[in-house]
Amino acid sequence: MIKAIFFDLDDTLLWDQKSVKEAFVATCEVAKQQYGIDPVELEEAVRKEARELYSSYETYSFTQMIGINPFEGLWGNFLDDEENFKKMSEIVPTYRKDAWTRGLKACGIDDPDFGHKLAEEFPAQRRKSPFVYEESFSVLDKLKENYRLLLLTNGSPDLQNTKLEITPELVPYFEQIIISGAFGRGKPDPTIFEHALEKMNLSKDEALMVGDNLMTDILGASRIGMKSVWINRHDKDRNEVKPDYEISHLEELYPILNELNKK
Repeated sequence: MIKAIFFDLDDTLLWDQKSVKEAFVATCEVAKQQYGIDPVELEEAVRKEARELYSSYETYSFTQMIGINPFEGLWGNFLDDEENFKKMSEIVPTYRKDAWTRGLKACGIDDPDFGHKLAEEFPAQRRKSPFVYEESFSVLDKLKENYRLLLLTNGSPDLQNTKLEITPELVPYFEQIIISGAFGRGKPDPTIFEHALEKMNLSKDEALMVGDNLMTDILGASRIGMKSVWINRHDKDRNEVKPDYEISHLEELYPILNELNKK
């Protein structure tokens, strides 16, 4: 009997990829106005430089374990007490400036001061564009009538809470909000799933994990024998990780829950 549903946040309920994309579009438009740069070319260049820089820092293995991607580093402040987050908060101002400056350089513009300006522009734009999938609220409204809800998200508490502050309507749906950076391990580590079950006083058979990432949400749930639903909105290919169910829209959860609760 399913009593609770555990939801991932980014690209499951919040459309984070779109928020990042729109912030890039708006920031690269500033560069186009200043220098006539092709905004698409600049975005690609900055994404590439950001990934390379991000993986070069001593905090990289920590960010991988907690689940923080390079583009979150381009706008998060990481004002958390933990030692690695303190290191990140020291690194990110330079990281942002370097990613944008190197991206500009790849497009033929050598202007570190303007790189710094764009590095400040991007976080402002990202905060302005918190996109939520059209069905998120209606599905949560319906589910909360019969199920307990928990949010299980990878990331820095400071950054994930910022995302929730700019979409405050999401928070009241959840009995518990568990953020990997506060727990000390990220999905797919089985201990964070066990911790979530303990918080809700449930067994693995009484909860269902819903998320967009096979390698974190689905793999982690499978490691403790918890049923999972992979939300695959963009028709991504499967890998070796097998979800129990695959959907392309959150409303497809209803028949799955009906089926599970008939057993």
